[in-house]
Order: sequence, then structure tokens, then C-alpha cells
Amino acid sequence: LSGARARANALRAKLENRSAHADVVKYCRAELVEENYFHAVLEAMKGVAERIRSMSGLTTDGAELVNEAFSTKNPMLTINPLSTETELSEQKGFANILVGLFGAVRNPTAHAPKIAWPITEHDALDILSTLSFVHRRLDSASKR
Repeated sequence: LSGARARANALRAKLENRSAHADVVKYCRAELVEENYFHAVLEAMKGVAERIRSMSGLTTDGAELVNEAFSTKNPMLTINPLSTETELSEQKGFANILVGLFGAVRNPTAHAPKIAWPITEHDALDILSTLSFVHRRLDSASKR
């Protein structure tokens, strides 16, 4: 137990050094304690999907959820006023980041066995830091 606590505290300290958003750890605390980076990343990604569903009222998942929620033609959620080409580009780019995360991170962890898709602590920290960026952008997103 003390070893698991020490590992969890060390990893939490690394996330804190990166100023990780609280919602990142909220969804994967138990997996981080176990150094189960594969499932920590999966749970953290599921947390992003859940947050987008909660904010938008949508019930879909993955790319479909993102594309519907962050569309530039009829968005459910916006990360800016969408009044300039730059803002439209930023909205599209944010959606692309999310679609990429679902395709490159969530889907392999949801569909491949852990031994076929190993995740190191370093990779997990990078992925969780990217999810932290996503949560910060969601903090200031508006519902339309």
C-alpha cells in the first residue's frame, strides 16, 4: 500500500508540475495508483467524452460526438465566437485534436488488449497533458 501511494504521489506530482487539469486525474486516479497507464489513458479519454456529452446534451461517442458538438456550421459547443476565419480555424483544429485523440488513443485502448498496445509512463503523461489542454478549453466553451 505504501509503495502504491508513493507511485501515485510521484505521478500526481509530475502531473501537477505540468499543471494538469483536475478533471484529468478525476477519471483515472485508481489506475494511476496501480501504474496502469493503459487504463488510466482510457478512463481519462472516456472522461473527456462524458464531459462533452454532458455539456452538449448529445448521446453519441468518439468522432461522431466531436464532429456534431464542434461543427462550424451548426455547433452545439464553441470554444470562441466563431466570427472570424481564424476563430473558425481554431474550432476546426480543436475538433481535429479531439477526433485524433479518439482515433489514436481511445480506440486502441478500447479495442486492443493491453499487451498489444503498451503505454509507458512518459507516453501517459504526454497524453494526459494533452487531455488537460482539452479540459481547459472545455472550461471556457459555450453552448449554442
